[in-house]
Amino acid sequence: MRKLLPIVCLLALSTGLLAKDYTIASPNGELKMVISVEDSTRYKLWVKDRLVMKDSHISMTLADGTVLGVASSIRKDTRGSRTESINAPFYRQSAFNSSYNYLSLRYEGNYTLQVRAYNDGMAYRFVTSFPDEIEVLSEEVHFNFADAYQTYIPWKTDSTDPFESSFENQYSAQLLGQVGDNRGRLAFMPILVKTDSGANLLLTESDVEDYPGMFVKLAGQGFRAVFPPVPEQTKVSSRGVERPVSYSNIIACTSGSRSFPWRIIAYAPTDKDLPVNNMVYQTASPSRVDDTDWISPGKASWDWWNNNVLYNVPFKAGINTDTYKYHIDFASANSLEYVVIDEGWYKDLDPFKLSDAVDVSYLCGYAQESNVKLLLWISSSLFYNNAEELCEYYSSLGIGGFKIDFFDAQDQKTVQQIYEMAEVAAKYKMVLDLHGMYKPTGLNRTFPNILNFEGVMGMEQLKWSTVEQFDMPQYDVLVPFIRMSAGPMDYTPGAMRNATKEEFRPVYGRPMSQGTRAHQIALYICYDSPLTMLCDSPSDYLRDMPTTEFICNIPTVFTTTRILAAELGKYIITLRERDGVYYIGAITNWEARDIEIKLDFLPQGKWSASIYKDGVNADVTASDYVLVQDDNITSAGSLNIHLAPGGGCAIIIER
Repeated sequence: MRKLLPIVCLLALSTGLLAKDYTIASPNGELKMVISVEDSTRYKLWVKDRLVMKDSHISMTLADGTVLGVASSIRKDTRGSRTESINAPFYRQSAFNSSYNYLSLRYEGNYTLQVRAYNDGMAYRFVTSFPDEIEVLSEEVHFNFADAYQTYIPWKTDSTDPFESSFENQYSAQLLGQVGDNRGRLAFMPILVKTDSGANLLLTESDVEDYPGMFVKLAGQGFRAVFPPVPEQTKVSSRGVERPVSYSNIIACTSGSRSFPWRIIAYAPTDKDLPVNNMVYQTASPSRVDDTDWISPGKASWDWWNNNVLYNVPFKAGINTDTYKYHIDFASANSLEYVVIDEGWYKDLDPFKLSDAVDVSYLCGYAQESNVKLLLWISSSLFYNNAEELCEYYSSLGIGGFKIDFFDAQDQKTVQQIYEMAEVAAKYKMVLDLHGMYKPTGLNRTFPNILNFEGVMGMEQLKWSTVEQFDMPQYDVLVPFIRMSAGPMDYTPGAMRNATKEEFRPVYGRPMSQGTRAHQIALYICYDSPLTMLCDSPSDYLRDMPTTEFICNIPTVFTTTRILAAELGKYIITLRERDGVYYIGAITNWEARDIEIKLDFLPQGKWSASIYKDGVNADVTASDYVLVQDDNITSAGSLNIHLAPGGGCAIIIER
């Protein structure tokens, strides 16, 4: 027995040598991640020296039996720091510096785990160096938390296809570990986790290319990733969109030499840091569009939400040439950059076979004479299957771009098609607005001609949902802290029929908003939206020109963005600046509140403020507002504003 002891000790010692911890911290030291590599790879995360995530496993399984991150030792570890100056056209700020520490773990077997630690989050990804194409069976992404923290989860709604989703739902607030009716249910990202110390951790991903996007499901006190497999057979829907009928047993077939998507744990020490978190944008691939001078953000007159309604006009309104001429005239008179021609301009699922009632060629010429660009709505598969021909032909007519709808998936095939669409559109200098779309993953950095994304439960829901089904003011003060952190969102604000909580009802053909008119106007400032809609009828805007002029004076892109004050689920006050003009937007949930806005951000001197706010009767008549001018604004002063239930205010301050 004594002769065996040295051998046992030697084995224990050699096993211990194989196990090693690698530590990486953010530049300011508030975040620390420890990656442990032995028989498996896993990580722990500390925020300000408090353990918040424990033993979260990382691996990737290939079809040939190779498992990255398991039963493999580290050949080399590389560390360093880097600062990048990021030009960010059409983002929430025009440029910013990004600093991070990095750790690169080179495994035996020609693959690497890259980890980055920023002040505003942690990110990791696999990088492989295999000579041939690979098939990925699964990837283990685990977010395992140290306690039953409060979370805000957008659950995927039920559908026949387990992976089909428009990525729109309200946020379910629950404690981690409380499964309830959600056992096995899929959720989409971003997901917010609030620790018991008040720190915010946002789970999402970036740089998702030639690979599926990530769903998650509850697992213990955390989440495990679920990836949609590669579609095998498809069928065509009534809108001409290809839908999977069956799936293969792999999630991706891709190049063996590549970097995989970043798995992101964004960090915000306070609620007001969440809407301006840069983790997704700064980890995305740089722009592949060399010249971006032709890309025009802006506002659009839009026909669909208001059901093509016009009045006091000498023609029958509808999906026809006269209606779109009227939209073009309205856009031109109010310096709007775009008019969207929504569903109905083509027929027989053929975008080259135009509706008899809509003369697109004529409208293009009319719009050009009016200094307005047209955007054409189209379903995703019809665009993808004809992308080159569509962009070549319609760009020659003067069309500015496309609103592409009904992706409703994030499998590898769909993701890669979107990259190809963006590249073709950029080739012909056309912008895109993507609807029925998963959350932004930094694609707006890689292809800045993609100006906006849906993936948000926006104004369209009010056409068919009651307050009990969709509480809009409540959602409005949650979504900027969660979904908007990942990137811009096409929420389509601007309703001119406004209702209190008691009065609201869904009316499909003549929809109204929940909350006040001032709340609607404030959304143009509070929400990131380089391309945004005026969702209501031009006839309604013409009846209230002070409101219309105020909306039209708000840009859609800004030089800087700050959150002056905010509380998740209650209110937000946003400050933006462009060309020396300051824009402030504030919105609240159904709770009335009084806010003080200190003006110490202003340079010295005298300023003038245009203040659009709830009227004294807005709690009863939601359309009641007051527009006042204050010409005695200085950096030493402040503004005291009352927000009605579901209310808001919008302020423009200039010299």
